[in-house]
Amino acid sequence: MPSISAKERWARKMSGKTKPDVRSQERLPPGQHLTSDFPVLDLGVRPEIDLATWRFEVGGLVEFPRTFTWGQFNALPQFENVSDFHCVTTWSKFDCRWSGVAFFTLAEFVRPKPEVKHVLFTSYDGYSTNVRLEDCMDDDVLIATQFDGKPITREHGGPARVIIPKLYAWKGAKFVKAIEFAAEDRPGYWEVRGYSNTADPWKEDRFS
Repeated sequence: MPSISAKERWARKMSGKTKPDVRSQERLPPGQHLTSDFPVLDLGVRPEIDLATWRFEVGGLVEFPRTFTWGQFNALPQFENVSDFHCVTTWSKFDCRWSGVAFFTLAEFVRPKPEVKHVLFTSYDGYSTNVRLEDCMDDDVLIATQFDGKPITREHGGPARVIIPKLYAWKGAKFVKAIEFAAEDRPGYWEVRGYSNTADPWKEDRFS
């Protein structure tokens, strides 16, 4: 579980008392180029998801597993964050405004057990991605349901997608349907195809 300082940062953000960080002039990671568009990349499968039957499971090694309906999920405390979005295909988009449910909120709700080190996200299109728990517990990580004040469209992974700003977009699953807290490092969709799950995403070796 997060440290007290992390909880305090998150509480300030949720209350709206935190002022946005001063943006660095060197925001573009090595090898990236800036775009004003929002390119669409996926597995070629864009499932049609009926909100009436949409379910979001949060389980694994937790004290209180839970399955949310769309209404129940959106009744949770809502969080908004502005962050830069980076894709491993070398494009970046600055100042993306996402809103939804903070990962921190879900973790507090289900209470991961002490042995948890990793989080596996799975999606309605068959995608999966594994992320270290410590990365998920950053105070800007969320399950987003809106982009720039509007519902996330199907082409961009709606109705809900994972946003982890400090990691590249391949770690942010579209069409997300479940979170599993785990003790072990389990490979996701790209890891079983040879991509590294540990390379530093801010260095050129992120494809090694």
